[in-house]
Amino acid sequence: MRSIVWFRGKDLRLEDHEALHSALSSDEIIPLFVLDPYFFEPKQAAKLPHRMQFLLQSLEALRQALAVRGSQLIIRRGRSIDVVPEMAAKWGADQVLAQRWSEPFARRRDQIVSSRLGCKLVLFEGETLVAPGTIKTQQGAPYSVFTPFSKRFLAQTDLSDPRPAPSWLPPLPASIQAQSESIPNLADLGLTTNTNVLLGGAAHADQRMRLFVDQRVMSYPTARNRPDQEGTSRLGPDLKFGTLSPRQVWHAAQTAHADAQTDSFRRQLIWREFAHDLIWNQPQLLEQPFRKAFIGFPWKGTEDLWTAWVEGRTGYPIVDASARQLLATGFIDNRARMIAASFLTKHLLIDYRRGEAHYMKWLTDGDWAANNFGWQWSAGCGCDAQPYFRVFNPILQGKKFDPKGLYVRRWVPEIRELPNSLVHTPWLAPQPLANSLYPAPIVDHPTARKRFLATAKEFMNKG
Repeated sequence: MRSIVWFRGKDLRLEDHEALHSALSSDEIIPLFVLDPYFFEPKQAAKLPHRMQFLLQSLEALRQALAVRGSQLIIRRGRSIDVVPEMAAKWGADQVLAQRWSEPFARRRDQIVSSRLGCKLVLFEGETLVAPGTIKTQQGAPYSVFTPFSKRFLAQTDLSDPRPAPSWLPPLPASIQAQSESIPNLADLGLTTNTNVLLGGAAHADQRMRLFVDQRVMSYPTARNRPDQEGTSRLGPDLKFGTLSPRQVWHAAQTAHADAQTDSFRRQLIWREFAHDLIWNQPQLLEQPFRKAFIGFPWKGTEDLWTAWVEGRTGYPIVDASARQLLATGFIDNRARMIAASFLTKHLLIDYRRGEAHYMKWLTDGDWAANNFGWQWSAGCGCDAQPYFRVFNPILQGKKFDPKGLYVRRWVPEIRELPNSLVHTPWLAPQPLANSLYPAPIVDHPTARKRFLATAKEFMNKG
């Protein structure tokens, strides 16, 4: 039997790869990656520069890992819906094996490919811990609140150990080897390297995971909310691109420490499951809010406010630090993401979908389901969201979660010399300290809060 293992960008590893494991019973295995113009045309790549850098590094690492085991990653250019059926027919494949994606556009892609193939397309899980759509209430309905979803997940899920990577793979026929193209570099796509972005590839992913479970997971429940500390796992890109499987991460955390000490971190993995489950059951959420009452909400924010938020010039240090950290590194700390999202939607009255798209462009771990879920949560219009009338105070949030101003001083050097008592309220500094290029607040917090609440109340009452 000849099997094509179609690597697709969310499974760039050999360990715990269900499609590859299934293919091991085949006589011949052809690893394939398609450079689809949906992502790999320069105009498209410019929309995801940090993700593309991580992806290309991870793809090269995958190529090397396959070569060490005697195989070769075949690279082909073109639309996946054209290339996969064409190559399957040309190579006489008996089956195409791949990891399932949750998003609606990916499900449509797979339907088209399956309809065009002369052989079967077999999809495996691996993007999530369990297949999206399988965690249901006792009545058989999807969950719309996280806590009962989490309880049900824990009650019915028995995760097996991750599968090891194969030590050897059958070599490809020379005729197929010759049909491979090269992996593009960033310059080919019109991009430049950002040395602040995490390094891609399964080896770097494993190092990050080991560092986290050995040294940081014990402090995760509190440190994850402290942008002034190295408190988060930094495994988001690895889960996004599949340089680690979620089962590997779950297993590593569970076996390194007693369950009670890793509950908080595992809860975040289940939160990720919930986001993908929502997109699977309600794919329209990528276009519209979960709460129907928010459809047509009068977002009134202006372009000058939007630009100030994007560039980190709002006058609120913790909001501006998050904006600058994102552009510089492709990452934002967990708490800072929530503060910045709340500020954009509620203080500035700017549509959450603009912030969602901005994050998808610059985040290295930009994931459609998780990013959408987070933005709708912050805006108050999502599933299991914080109440729309809860408006984060960026001053109090900064003082609570960055008490010494270490985070804001790093990313907003204009206020670096201010004492701790003023670092989150630089506009209150005496004149000699305030004499800098840092702007005054673009909105007044109490005024902006009242405006949002009044706007929301009026709109909700109309419904």
